Amino acid sequence: MLPDGTLPSLAALLAVFRSCFTAPGHRSFAALVVGLIAQTRRRTVCGMLLGAGLERAWHHCRAHRFFSTARWCTDALGLVLGDLVVARLLAPGSAIIVVVDDTLFKRSGKKVFGVAWHHDGAAKGPKPIGFGNCWVIAGIIVQLPFLSRPLCLPVLARLWRPGHTGKIAFAQEMVEAIATRHPTRMVHAVGDAAYAGEHLRGLDDAITWTSRLKVTSVLHALPPPRTGRSGRPRTKGARLGTPADLAAAGSWRTTRVRRYGRTDIVHLTETVCLWYGPFRSQSIRVILVRDTQPRTRDGDDRGYGLPLITTDLLSSAEDLIARYAARWCIEVAFFDARQSLGVGQARNRTRLAVERTVPFGMICLSVTILWYATSGHSPADTAERRARSRWCTTKTEPSFEDMVIKLRRVIIAERFRPQAPYQATPEETQAVLAAWAAAET
Repeated sequence: MLPDGTLPSLAALLAVFRSCFTAPGHRSFAALVVGLIAQTRRRTVCGMLLGAGLERAWHHCRAHRFFSTARWCTDALGLVLGDLVVARLLAPGSAIIVVVDDTLFKRSGKKVFGVAWHHDGAAKGPKPIGFGNCWVIAGIIVQLPFLSRPLCLPVLARLWRPGHTGKIAFAQEMVEAIATRHPTRMVHAVGDAAYAGEHLRGLDDAITWTSRLKVTSVLHALPPPRTGRSGRPRTKGARLGTPADLAAAGSWRTTRVRRYGRTDIVHLTETVCLWYGPFRSQSIRVILVRDTQPRTRDGDDRGYGLPLITTDLLSSAEDLIARYAARWCIEVAFFDARQSLGVGQARNRTRLAVERTVPFGMICLSVTILWYATSGHSPADTAERRARSRWCTTKTEPSFEDMVIKLRRVIIAERFRPQAPYQATPEETQAVLAAWAAAET
């Protein structure tokens, strides 16, 4: 752990979370955040203690008790983090784009709480399944000035188990919690095809929801005006059919959209209609997107590429396409959390510890990006990394790995910084250089 008063940039970020803990709990929180970021080997709970340099000062039970019995709430922690992201990385008054998705963190052992067989989109082989804990995660999308791609900063996470509340309901709860926290801002939620269903009926007016439309969905026209005759008025109009039917009858136009770091020319058509099953009488927009040079996959030649559905009736179709494309950055966040921070490597088994450890790791990922964006970025970082790794000839922007490596190096330098101003010994210098080299592995 860092001595008190050192590395004020990171200490200031962690001090914002003080209201979520008791005084001893906050000290444990700060130490384990530093330990998870600084650790380059196994990121178990004891590994975090080793990364913080407290393995001789603290008993390992103190680190385990922080996750299993300490008094703190992951939702409260995530909402405070969301306040930080909105205040420091978003423009005043701008809308908040929240992306939701689920991911599987593999575990082993029958005594681990909440484990089951789940679909695993990242699995290799013919059977995309895995055994572990499934998490529904909500993150805020930000656009940093030194990056051309958007970033997702995870803030809230819920453990999902088969037979319990649906994933869409978890996603709705987390989005509504963020919207309640920021009542003066619009909140635009984005999810894939799994996150569109009847749980989304009756969303607050300050929340819009954009998702991918299933190809088998049946759409209807808006209900006709009342005729003045007795009897129940019609709740939906004529049957419009599936997205394929809309594509055949639609009026297509050509436009430019910014997505995935490039500008593409696409054809699109849009229709305001009803998806009566999930949304009942709420008006929605269906946007069909087709590339100018169609790229088919698995023999798919249905005549359109991407069917989108949204409750946002005001934003332009180009903005909605770009908004949905930005959803991919949550997949990048999942990859970075596993590969660069080792989230999911903790071996705890009890309910409270399992429900806290992965959200804690995702919060550490967001804290790393926040620190780098507010205090750690330097225009020379990319050139320095390219000079050290000569095979990165086309690298022009820092990755998350670059961010976490720089924070590790700063933590190591502060740990070895002398408390009194004197010249460092050769042994201390060699120790710092060796630790920096280990931080890059």
